[in-house]
Amino acid sequence: MTHGFTTRRTLLRAAGAVAAVGLFGLLMPVRAQGLVATPTMRGGANNYRPGAPIVDRIGGGGFWMTGTVRRAGDGAPLAGQRIQIWAHTTEGSERDPQSHGATLTDANGAFRLEMPQIVPAFGQPHGHLAYDDEDFETVFLRPVMASARDTSLSADFVLQPV
Repeated sequence: MTHGFTTRRTLLRAAGAVAAVGLFGLLMPVRAQGLVATPTMRGGANNYRPGAPIVDRIGGGGFWMTGTVRRAGDGAPLAGQRIQIWAHTTEGSERDPQSHGATLTDANGAFRLEMPQIVPAFGQPHGHLAYDDEDFETVFLRPVMASARDTSLSADFVLQPV
């Protein structure tokens, strides 16, 4: 009999706690924090070329640069956004015009562009990406690869409207 009483008491306490939390939630609603804009990375703008052409691929390919573009605050995917990409690759330096290209995001805010294999520059294998249009604040990214043997690199943008 004591066992049933303890179980009933535990059940009542648990129900009371759930009710109190539920009531508190009604009185003090949870506030969702907005998605924070991506800050520009140091060194991201190195060798940037304004107006790099939109291309299907940079050079011979074999390496994939991918990512997404979303709006700060609500995180909505941004379609049709121009992302410029450049890097030091097996086919050229990040200073060379042929090492630069741009692509557009799809309906889901995703982008991908094939390019030659990225190789280390100044000891680090890294890429450069830029959003540089007028609707949102400019952002330059310089993500570093975990290994020079990686065959892809991903970078995501969260853009702040101007």
